[in-house]
Amino acid sequence: MANYVLIYSGGSMPETDAEREAVMAAWGQWFGGLGAAVVDGGNPFGPGLTVSPGGAVAQGTSTGANGYSILAAGDLAAAGEMAKGCPLLSGGGTVEVHEVFPIM
Repeated sequence: MANYVLIYSGGSMPETDAEREAVMAAWGQWFGGLGAAVVDGGNPFGPGLTVSPGGAVAQGTSTGANGYSILAAGDLAAAGEMAKGCPLLSGGGTVEVHEVFPIM
């Protein structure tokens, strides 16, 4: 088993309390279905900065990433299959899946 980071981008924000509750329930159901594969449920990202090689710092980022989770899976294809159930996809967002290579 290896760990895979899911990077979330885009998607629509719920506008009402009822929509927020439905979205949170969908996330809870998805994570619940993944069970022990959820290594870190992750969090959404707040505002970001971009640091350039020369040390310049600019407000904002270019990736559009707005959150992450970490899952354990047998291989990249299996992690991708798990990502297909992500509730963000139904709101028009995308999920990138990357294997994490431990260096320590």
